[in-house]
Amino acid sequence: MKIKICGITDVETGVKAAEYGADAIGFVFAESKRKVAETTAKAIIDRLPQEVFKVGVFVNESGEEIERIAAFVGLTHIQLHGEETAEMCESLTLPVIKAINFQNNERLAELNTYPSEFLLLDGPKGKYRGGNGTSFDWKQVDTNVLKEKKLILAGGLNPDNVESAIKMINPYMVDVSSGVETDGIKDLNKIKKFISQAKSSRQEEVR
Repeated sequence: MKIKICGITDVETGVKAAEYGADAIGFVFAESKRKVAETTAKAIIDRLPQEVFKVGVFVNESGEEIERIAAFVGLTHIQLHGEETAEMCESLTLPVIKAINFQNNERLAELNTYPSEFLLLDGPKGKYRGGNGTSFDWKQVDTNVLKEKKLILAGGLNPDNVESAIKMINPYMVDVSSGVETDGIKDLNKIKKFISQAKSSRQEEVR
C-alpha cells in the first residue's frame, strides 16, 4: 500500500515521513493553513529520496505558474484540486493527480475520460478544498466505474481508521494530512503509526 503524507512544511517532518516509509510527500501551494513557501518546499525536496513522489497541490492555478513552481522546487507530480479543464491537464508536463470531493458514482464514471493517471477521492469541501479532515461514506464508492485510474483515497483518514478504509476501497494509495496532526501541527508519532497501519493492512491481504 502506497502512502502520501500531505501538507508538509518543514524539512525534519518531510525527511522523517520518508524514512518511516511514505511513498509520496505533498506540498500545498494553494490557499491553506498548510501553504508552504517555494524556497521551503525546495529545501525539503532536496533532502528526499529520489523514488519518493514530490506532489504539488494547486487550486485553479495557471498552467504557466504550476510549471514554474514545479521546476523550481523539483516536483514530480501535480495535484489539481479545483475546476481545472481536461485541456489544462493535458498541457502539463508532469503526471497529474485529479482530486475531487466525492459526490456520487455517476460523477466518478464521468472522470474516466479525464486525462490524468491518478484520481484522488476527498471528503466534503470545507474552508479549503482539501485537508479538512472530513471523511465520507466509503461504502458508497463503486470502484468498478474507475476502470483505468489509480485511485487515491483521502478525507478523514487517521491511524485508527486507515486499515478499514483500505480493506473497503482497496486504493492505489492513501493520503493523509490533518489525521496525523496534533493541534494543527504534523505529529511524527502519528505519521509513523499511520504508515505502519496502512502498510500492515496490505501485508495481511498478501498472506
